[in-house]
Amino acid sequence: MHAERTFYLTARFLGSKMHLAAWKCGFGELRPLVHLLLPLCVHWIAEEMTVSVLVDVITNALCPGNPTCPQAIYFNGTEQTVVGIFKMVVLPLLGQLADEYGRKPLLLLTISTSIFPFGVLVWDQSKAYIYAYYVLRTIAKILSQGSIFFISVAYAADLVHENRRAAVFGWITGLCSASHVVGNLLARFLPEKYIFLVSIVLLIFCPIYMYFFLDETVERVPKSDGEPGCLSKTVDVLNRRFGTMRDAAGIVLDNPTLRSITYVSFFLKLGMTGITSVLMFYLKAVFGFDKNQNSEILMLVGFGSIFTQMLVLPLINPLIGEEAILCLAILASVAYALFYGLAWAAWVAYLAASFKVIYVLARPAIYAIVSKASSSSNQGKAQGFVAGVESIASLLSPLVMSPLTSWFISSDAPFDCKGFSIVCASICLVISLWHGCCLLKGHESKEEEDLETPFLNNA
Repeated sequence: MHAERTFYLTARFLGSKMHLAAWKCGFGELRPLVHLLLPLCVHWIAEEMTVSVLVDVITNALCPGNPTCPQAIYFNGTEQTVVGIFKMVVLPLLGQLADEYGRKPLLLLTISTSIFPFGVLVWDQSKAYIYAYYVLRTIAKILSQGSIFFISVAYAADLVHENRRAAVFGWITGLCSASHVVGNLLARFLPEKYIFLVSIVLLIFCPIYMYFFLDETVERVPKSDGEPGCLSKTVDVLNRRFGTMRDAAGIVLDNPTLRSITYVSFFLKLGMTGITSVLMFYLKAVFGFDKNQNSEILMLVGFGSIFTQMLVLPLINPLIGEEAILCLAILASVAYALFYGLAWAAWVAYLAASFKVIYVLARPAIYAIVSKASSSSNQGKAQGFVAGVESIASLLSPLVMSPLTSWFISSDAPFDCKGFSIVCASICLVISLWHGCCLLKGHESKEEEDLETPFLNNA
């Protein structure tokens, strides 16, 4: 048994040395993805530069002179709830369509949706236009929130070998963090009146670039010669979509790894969505954070996330595996929630934000686990199904977090703990951590069994 264990550790060590050599040429792996990553980075910059400003714009329009602004919190929660309801169906559907009709048309559709809501804010920022913004932004998020990333991951999986996907996904999420840093720098130093205009210009650039330069990686489904009537064609499409969604559910639920990672993703999303949906409003109400302080926190997270995702993740992945990275990231998210929820001074918010530098590793780890556990022809279906389950969590969390946060930051709170809702959200993260540990334990047992099999066969 000792010899087998030594063989196991030696194999892991040699694998890590090989992976270090491969990591040094990481840019070579990203070369086929340049025309995907460039417009994605520009898109992320354009969206992120509006985040810290939106809190002030919405609060000033809906509640002039009232920094707590419960209306803004409720509007935000309602938006999240409506988005979650529709994403349960839309995300798995987009994943299926990406497998059948190609990644490029789905990316063009989803990446274009953000242009319209921000166009409204360029035109005017009065209360009526804020309402219009919320309507258009809700529709845009239904189509694009989560889908852009998992379709991009499926596109990358088409071009990257299975053993290199975790590192490449780490580079992609690292570039996302770098884009967020650039977006927050622009928000920090650009005059507020120009932020939405610059964002619109960048958002328009993205689909135009993709249309002309992005290559398709999936052979599209050929059209049949005989076209049925409109009604029968509609019924046929609905039946086919339902059957495909049922197959996607079967692919995930029949696979122990995919089933476990679905539980992990659900509770992780349930906790973190609840926190992020109220965090900016909570910081503004409790510590008086404005655009500049919000940008500082986001930049702190962004700079650290670049380092962990692009440098640390590719190095530690072959040593401890995606499952262990996921557990470490979820543990950091628990600390993130508790420090924010129990924050007693403004500087504690900066300390809490530092834990997100580790938490961001959860996303590429989840993508890598799902990608490895599914076949090449089912990448979109599997990623879309997990994203659809996450959308259920994003539907449920604002239903509790919005009223709970509004209650505890008001003068009517039953006791003095303004971040009590965030502390409650940490319970979901602990449940996610428990499922992640079960996944890790099962993975280690499977690896040891795989290594011992040749010895048992020889015996």
